[in-house]
Amino acid sequence: MKSHNITISDIAKELGITPSTVSRALSDSPRVNDKTKKKVQETAQKMGYHQNVMASMLRKGSSGSIGIIIPRINRHFFSNAISGIERIVNPAGYNLLIYQTEELYQKEVEGIQAFMKNRVAGIILSIAAETTHFEHLNNLQNKGIALVQFDRVTDLVHGPKVINDNFNGAYLAVKHLIQTGHKRIAHLTGAPHLNVYRERLRGYMQALTDHGIQPDQALVFDNSITRDGGAANIGKIMSLNADAIFCAGDYAALGAIQELKNLNIAVPEQVAVVGYANEPFSEIMTPSLTSVEQNAFEMGTRAAQALIDMIENKDNAHDHTDIIPVRLIVRQSSLVSTY
Repeated sequence: MKSHNITISDIAKELGITPSTVSRALSDSPRVNDKTKKKVQETAQKMGYHQNVMASMLRKGSSGSIGIIIPRINRHFFSNAISGIERIVNPAGYNLLIYQTEELYQKEVEGIQAFMKNRVAGIILSIAAETTHFEHLNNLQNKGIALVQFDRVTDLVHGPKVINDNFNGAYLAVKHLIQTGHKRIAHLTGAPHLNVYRERLRGYMQALTDHGIQPDQALVFDNSITRDGGAANIGKIMSLNADAIFCAGDYAALGAIQELKNLNIAVPEQVAVVGYANEPFSEIMTPSLTSVEQNAFEMGTRAAQALIDMIENKDNAHDHTDIIPVRLIVRQSSLVSTY
């Protein structure tokens, strides 16, 4: 067989397995056992697959590159997700191009247009905070370019999605605050139209209800996900007699704690604080911050694998949501001594 004709489907046929299994094996996915990986890699090398990835992509009308569009590259979550994506796409023969929207809708549209001009094989996207219309994404799919959404997603665009268990993460955080004796729990959240903040709000509300606490809408503060947003709302939160704050992001928690300190309000003795994201600063600030770990690296690997599956096996382009589990990391900001 001539090497320039080799595709993942050819390797799959040779071995009697599915193309998606071949793709995962070539990407060193933990979802494929070592024996199968070895067999696939040996067969791919024998058949000359790696030497012809670029030529194969060019014949399909794409460049052999994958584009990723994210709100902010300087966030720990997104940089970890990119690392996970690279772990999968590079061994599979793809290059990664990165575009940052800075939360702006127009820049997201421009990023899509730029990647289309560069004939990328597919795009992995996390929606900008400003984005409420999705014609640019539907147009992308109409042109046959594979799209996988991750973290911030919309059901108005078809295709695979990879998200955190945002509801459960918020539920665990608020349950922890209730179990440590808190009842007036404020919530600093982000843009309400984004799925991640909508689900965290839902988890917050459900945890209160399940523990016999009537949710108070006055304690919910939208568009307060930044450090400045966290600090700005502390005066109002304290006027409402809150004894704890659940923040939908660690930067809001950082701002909240700094402002509480400025007001000589002790954390956690007078007000407990819990964040979300487990940013690197959360374990070294004083007090150290209780937060929800999102497992961004795993989210990146799952999103990348879903995209490669779409590119190499078009029948795999169906609506499917992969939910990544989260965990609560308890630190000093929410632990009040009972002695």
